[in-house]
Amino acid sequence: MESSIAVRGLGAMALCVLAGGCAAVTPVAYSEVASSAYMTPDTSDSSGRVPYRYAPPVDWRSYNKVMLDPVVIYRGADHQFGNMSEKDKETLAAYMQTRFADKLRGRFTLVNARGPNTFRVRLTLTGAVANTPVLGTLSRFDMAGAIYNGVQAARDGEGTMTGSVIYAVEMFDSSTARLLGAYVSKQYPNAYDIKASVGDLAAATTGIDKGADAFMAQLK
Repeated sequence: MESSIAVRGLGAMALCVLAGGCAAVTPVAYSEVASSAYMTPDTSDSSGRVPYRYAPPVDWRSYNKVMLDPVVIYRGADHQFGNMSEKDKETLAAYMQTRFADKLRGRFTLVNARGPNTFRVRLTLTGAVANTPVLGTLSRFDMAGAIYNGVQAARDGEGTMTGSVIYAVEMFDSSTARLLGAYVSKQYPNAYDIKASVGDLAAATTGIDKGADAFMAQLK
């Protein structure tokens, strides 16, 4: 019985791969994110990880302190959580809060009040996809899945049946409330990251790690 289920599952997985690796969630310019009106399609980002961005010139060296707001779980009608549970959303929001704070703390002083040389960061979790149990991992070893995931890994694309996370980042000068930058990002692990395929939220949390690193790389 179990082997029959596995065979049927691998057959469905092969069809999924041949159809393009299963439908992936494409981020939108979320209508209830305050700075969405300022963001435009980022044609310079060929990876698709940052489809929308607002990036005026900013001298980040003039800031040495940062305020990090509590991560907001997006409630707009255009959210992209699918049927994800509230508990899982809250787990991802808490993880995002911790990881971004850890990264920011490595360069800036975290503060709780507005002041000179201080910018404010607002993170909004707008969507997430969980891993497909068992088949997500098996697809790295099945012949059809291995070929597809190998191609995706080479082009920094998404793997089969693997989760992801989508969020918006907004940055403001704390004294003037001037918008310093904003973007929407979709993050996911490397297509051959086996560890990130095990556990419902493993790929999404790996995506948050990658997103935190990418965020810090911009603040130069």
